[in-house]
Amino acid sequence: MRSRAGMKSAFSPRLVEADMAEINVDTWLYGKLARFGGTANQGSFANVLVSLPEGSKLGDLLAHLQMPSEERGITFINGELSAMPGLQPDLAHTLQNGDRVAFFDPLSMWPFQYRSGVPMVDEMADSMHGREDKGLHHSYGGE
Repeated sequence: MRSRAGMKSAFSPRLVEADMAEINVDTWLYGKLARFGGTANQGSFANVLVSLPEGSKLGDLLAHLQMPSEERGITFINGELSAMPGLQPDLAHTLQNGDRVAFFDPLSMWPFQYRSGVPMVDEMADSMHGREDKGLHHSYGGE
C-alpha cells in the first residue's frame, strides 16, 4: 500500500486553475450608488474593478457590491442598456471578463424619447419588445 505522500494528486494543476477561473468587471457606480463602491467612493461616482467567478451573472455582481437591485436606476453593460427603474431583466445576464457595467441611481433619468434605437443587451431588448408600450413611457416604478 502506497503512502499518501507518494501518491500523485488526482487533480492536475491545470484543472484546479480552470475551476478557479475569475473574470474582472470594470464597475462604475454613479450618484448615490457610489456608496456601494467602498473606498473607491469619490462622492458623485465610484469605479471598482470587481473579480468574480467565471460564469457570474449581473445579480452576482450586485450581491458582491451588497447593492439591492431596486436601488439602481438605468444600467448599461458595455454601453448597452440592460435595465431601467422597475424593469430589470438583466439579473441573469452572464458577465464576461473585461465587461464594463455602469449603474446610475434612479434620480439620473434618461428621457424616453431617446430610448428608441438604443443598443440593448438581449434580455432588455426582449423585455422592451414584449411590452405593449415598447417601454416608451415616463415612469417604470411599481410595475
